[in-house]
Amino acid sequence: MNSVHLFVSGEPSGAERHCKAGIATGFPFPAEPVIAAGMDGRIIHPAGIRFAALYGAFYLAFGAFLPYFPVWLETRGLSAELIGLALAGGMIGRTVLAPVGAAWMDKGSRRRDAVIGFAWAGLAGFLVVAPFRDTALLTILAAIAGALFSGQIPLMDAFAAWSSRREGFAFGPQRAVGSATFIIGNIGAGALIGQFGGEAALVWMTAGAALTVAASYFIPPGLHARTGTRPEPIPLRLLLTQPFMFALAASAMIQASHGFYYGFSALSWQAQGIAAETVGLLWSTGVIAEIVFLALTARFLRRLKPGQLMLIAAIAAIARWSLTALAPPLAMLFVLQTMHALTFSSAYLGILRFATEHAPDRLQASTQAANSALSGGIALATTSALSGPLYHAFGTAGFAFMAIPAAAGGVFSILMLRMRTP
Repeated sequence: MNSVHLFVSGEPSGAERHCKAGIATGFPFPAEPVIAAGMDGRIIHPAGIRFAALYGAFYLAFGAFLPYFPVWLETRGLSAELIGLALAGGMIGRTVLAPVGAAWMDKGSRRRDAVIGFAWAGLAGFLVVAPFRDTALLTILAAIAGALFSGQIPLMDAFAAWSSRREGFAFGPQRAVGSATFIIGNIGAGALIGQFGGEAALVWMTAGAALTVAASYFIPPGLHARTGTRPEPIPLRLLLTQPFMFALAASAMIQASHGFYYGFSALSWQAQGIAAETVGLLWSTGVIAEIVFLALTARFLRRLKPGQLMLIAAIAAIARWSLTALAPPLAMLFVLQTMHALTFSSAYLGILRFATEHAPDRLQASTQAANSALSGGIALATTSALSGPLYHAFGTAGFAFMAIPAAAGGVFSILMLRMRTP
């Protein structure tokens, strides 16, 4: 038989039992209560603090990267269309890099090594892109830098989620630290840009990437268990069940609906006369709401199924982008930004819970890589590439087109909920 196989460590009959149970329910692997409990464990924990520091360092840079990397590219002379291509290229590159990082993490002796390697690559990307001003070359290098930097996210999430249930610390609050430093990145980089211009954005991002490299050396090694037996094959087709595909599609479509926001919200709002510092505050408002959402997950949201979390995100995204497209007053923009807790965080938590509950240990990073390749790669790259022409043609009204992928995500969430769950 020539079917593709993935390999995991464990007892010889363990994966077979999981797979057979999964076939019976339609899910690749049955949910494990220990996993769900682990993600809602202790808030203060030595291992958790180390991951909080890593998230804090990375999102300090990412808080400048998401809203202001396009601003920096515009400062260097790129048009809206080229900015969209650079952002889309970075997301496509992330799609290519995701399985590389996942294989490194899943098959290497220490999970931490993959995180360290990608942290160095992210820093190198910013250092390489800095000297260039030729628009064609800069578009290519910016795409590579974006891929290397954002490629760290699925690795950090997979490793942190795995460690949370092994070590017994709560995942949400540790990730919320990253959201907090994301706010600092929004406000701090926005203030620097307002004072010194768009070039300040790259300085902030590079400094944050350097801190990420340092923090990556302090997380736990994440040693793989060695049982002395040959890893057991799991046919890849057993991971490609309908619920798994529906979950990936729902996550991809909902996250893709953020393409216009990530690429052109700062430019759009500045064109409306909103100062760069205020743009930073708008982004920060969304992340504050995200922090509250993640902090409350352990207490109030543990009963919600992954599909329910993603359906909530889809409905909220339809409303958010439709209303933002109307160029509402600044006060209303701040209100709409609080919906980021639902449009991003609810979908993010939904797919993360699905992965941790239905994928075995040795495929945790690979599952996150698959999600990253779709939601942070192909789907988001497509909407980002389209966002350049949409912004050029419609301005702020281009936000309205993002309701289309959000609605598609809602459909996949409903299909996911209609499947028989374990």
